[in-house]
Amino acid sequence: MPSLTKSRAVDADEERVTRAQHLLIGLGAALVHRPFDAAVHERLLAFLSDEAAAVLASLHALEQRPERELRRRIAELAGHHVVPAVSGGGEA
Repeated sequence: MPSLTKSRAVDADEERVTRAQHLLIGLGAALVHRPFDAAVHERLLAFLSDEAAAVLASLHALEQRPERELRRRIAELAGHHVVPAVSGGGEA
């Protein structure tokens, strides 16, 4: 098993999706807190028109990675070992 102490840098797709997730969570909270704030609406519209397509393309690229690679990458980023999913009637 490779060392988890030195993970590779976040790649462009990972960074784009992570930044968008943080932004959208923040905008969602802002919309709940201030539903009629024009600045919040403008930022959401700007994201949808300027960034959403690239984020969706990055998300699609990440989803195409094999499960084993995704689990290994999650472990690297989280700094711990991720246990593989049990398939087909394993013990509970």
